[in-house]
Amino acid sequence: MRVVLFTGKGGVGKTTLAAATATHLARSGRPALVVSTDPAHSLGDALEADLDGRPVELEPGLHAAHIDTHALLDRSWAQLQGHLRTILAGAGVDELVADELTVLPGVEDLLALGEVRRYAEGGPWEVVVVDCGPTAETLRLLGLPEALSGYVERLFPAHRRAVRGMLAGMAAGGRETATAWDATIDALDALADDLGGLRELLGDHTRTSIRLVLTPERVVAAETRRTLTALALHGLRVDDCVVNRIVPGPPASLRGPAARWLRERFTEQRAVLVDLAGLGVPLRTADHTAAEPTGTDALREIARGLYGDDDPAAPGAQAPPLLEVRRTAGTGTSKDSEFELVLALPGAADGPLDLARVGDDLAVSAGGTRRMVALPSVLRRCEVVGARLVGDDLCVVFRPDPALWVR
Repeated sequence: MRVVLFTGKGGVGKTTLAAATATHLARSGRPALVVSTDPAHSLGDALEADLDGRPVELEPGLHAAHIDTHALLDRSWAQLQGHLRTILAGAGVDELVADELTVLPGVEDLLALGEVRRYAEGGPWEVVVVDCGPTAETLRLLGLPEALSGYVERLFPAHRRAVRGMLAGMAAGGRETATAWDATIDALDALADDLGGLRELLGDHTRTSIRLVLTPERVVAAETRRTLTALALHGLRVDDCVVNRIVPGPPASLRGPAARWLRERFTEQRAVLVDLAGLGVPLRTADHTAAEPTGTDALREIARGLYGDDDPAAPGAQAPPLLEVRRTAGTGTSKDSEFELVLALPGAADGPLDLARVGDDLAVSAGGTRRMVALPSVLRRCEVVGARLVGDDLCVVFRPDPALWVR
């Protein structure tokens, strides 16, 4: 099963291209499901169909659905939230305060990702095509599994100790609260498993592809560079940048203001394409159409021009690892040893870059995104002595902490 995610700045045509890709796959004999996590829910308009949270087959092999995050929230999160309220009430926490404490920021986005994973694990389709929300929302969405997984992993040890202490000290209402604790632990264990599965799905380049959609404008291209950096920080790699709405060059015989506008627009777009080619990410282009492409026939024509004879669901070329540790001097843990932690961050040189050592983590901020990178064990006993950018690679230099030298 392949998962292909389309994202990009609002208004660049990602919904149209996601729907076109799914239509092309289905008509080529590969059953596909296209789903939308975008709150705008314009997928139905592109397909000229009424969609809801249940996948429906629009034509042979083509299925579509809108993911209803509000319904998911009521169905999946309300029960765990109720268990947490019971526990907090048993600990003497005010009811209004308990309501605030049991609100998990981003839970709707997390449930939407979980629904995508559920679709990818079963159904009469070979490919799941996802129309994600605008870039900012997508970055938060794709970063949630890792961020919340780390939080849950840190929570569990203290949480389990607190369970034993609280249950031992409970008197009135102890049975109800104990039952709530047991149910909460089971629910949080299931949440941790789901988060691990989501991280594995998103990070598996053989199963999941990310396509970044943009229009050939300098402002949009600048945001694309930041997005590539932010996705790389989350350990996610973009297979293709899809440049939409390319205008044709005017024929030599055309004269007047319209010809002048077309020539200027064509020249400007070509200059932006040259800049984008320097990002090191494969580019695909889709032509600007005179009429708005809605309906499966028009969408299929868009996909033909975009993919030609290529497989729309094929993974991109194998790329170097996003994170690598290299020994650059010495042996063992002697004081003359030196290591480099190398992070591949496309576009990092175009904006501010901040680093900070926080315990066993390295906090990296780039492209408007901050990530805590867990240090491998060999680097936890070292101190940061320098950092530099080599092309798109951030190289952080470590040496053994003098207090831990092996003599």
